Amino acid sequence: MPPTRLLTTHAAVIALAVLSPVAYPQGYPQKPIRFVLPFPPGGGTDTLGRVVGQKLGETLGQQVIIDNRPGAGANIGAEVAAKSPPDGYTLFMGNVAHTINVTLYSRLNYDLLRDFAPVTMLGLTPNLIVVHPSVPAHTVKQLIALAKAKPGELNYASAGSGSSSHLAGELFKNLTGVQMVHVPYKGGGPAVTNLMAGEASVGFATMPSVLAQAKSGKLRALAVTTGRRSQGAPEVPTVIEAGLPGYEASTWYCLLVPAATPKEIIMRLNVDTGKVLAMPDVNARLTGLGYEVAGTTPEQLSAYMRSEIQKWGKVVKATNVRAD
Repeated sequence: MPPTRLLTTHAAVIALAVLSPVAYPQGYPQKPIRFVLPFPPGGGTDTLGRVVGQKLGETLGQQVIIDNRPGAGANIGAEVAAKSPPDGYTLFMGNVAHTINVTLYSRLNYDLLRDFAPVTMLGLTPNLIVVHPSVPAHTVKQLIALAKAKPGELNYASAGSGSSSHLAGELFKNLTGVQMVHVPYKGGGPAVTNLMAGEASVGFATMPSVLAQAKSGKLRALAVTTGRRSQGAPEVPTVIEAGLPGYEASTWYCLLVPAATPKEIIMRLNVDTGKVLAMPDVNARLTGLGYEVAGTTPEQLSAYMRSEIQKWGKVVKATNVRAD
């Protein structure tokens, strides 16, 4: 199911979540819930996790505690969550990086499809191609021309090897034939910080992590990486509009729990997360940050994750990307 299809199903899924009766497990939850985020503070995963986590805690009647576990291309957090008890007290923020990692890494200490149970999609966001203000490029065409004139002299920052920002950069290189040096950081927040400091020239960052900096002039936005313009920055053209046909990449985020978590708990989380995503204040805040809210059923999320593993597996092989 493509991202646009997920967005069109959002309203129906939320309505079902709010109206459908669910057999809630007796007494759940009785203590605070841990929400494992596989990236450090400051990036798109962390921002979304904190907004949803706070409201979900209020809805469930127990605090949702954010537990940032960055490192190893988002695999450390995934391993921590996968090995946690399947009792509903550990949630995990999965994203596109985990479907990329299935192919990118020759060995993982967890199995994405076997060790996790899907709950719901949370949201999607374009990546935003940005440059440091010192870079003499105001359009994608100018960036391509500059990179071709100075092969290997421009570098681009990413949230880590195998992240969506890494693959977005490699896809850009593959389609344009330019040579840029990949500089991986330990998360989107550190990548953006170093990009603003001028340590990197270009970024293919998630929109929530750079939108404020782009609007304030600390970075210059050239294009969004999805097939249509974003509600968060409607003035910024798509990469395709900017003259690079065939280029499209987006980042998505989902809620997972350890496999063998009781189905009643999964449905409780699905329903209450649906209620959170339907809240006008939550929706407005996330849209303003560059997210597009997208709730799903567990079955829809499962099918989408499988399709993403196949899609990004082809990209990893075509671009010859390897985990650093």
